[in-house]
Amino acid sequence: MDVILLTTVANLGDVGDRVKVKSGYGRNFLLPSGRATLATAANVARFEARRVELEKIAREQLVDAESRAAALKDFTLRVTAKAGSEGKLFGSIGTTDIAEACTAQGHTVARSEVRLPNGPIRMVGDHSIVLHLHTAVDVQLPVTIVSEE
Repeated sequence: MDVILLTTVANLGDVGDRVKVKSGYGRNFLLPSGRATLATAANVARFEARRVELEKIAREQLVDAESRAAALKDFTLRVTAKAGSEGKLFGSIGTTDIAEACTAQGHTVARSEVRLPNGPIRMVGDHSIVLHLHTAVDVQLPVTIVSEE
């Protein structure tokens, strides 16, 4: 299936690239989410008319992500959770908890932007997570989990 990308897609291409993808990937993910359109003659002409607008939107998203990354550069997230005497948490800290804690501390982060490389956090202490703010912008965020007294 031949498609034109309307947004930058990781491991696939940038705005305006004409790529060949498997039909299931295109039909079930790229087309319904609005990230691509079929590469027919009419759609190619329509895309070329909107190319400047779409590239401007992509640049604005990248600049916004870079400014958010600069604001998070020296930020350390501190989360308080119930834990046992050995430092094991009752439950775990997941992507939703981290996104809510960041938002509560003044940095707007969506749940989908949080990447936990080692899975949910289950122990008290210092951990490192990744915030995927844009396809080209990843930020390492130190997280300190402390036990409730």
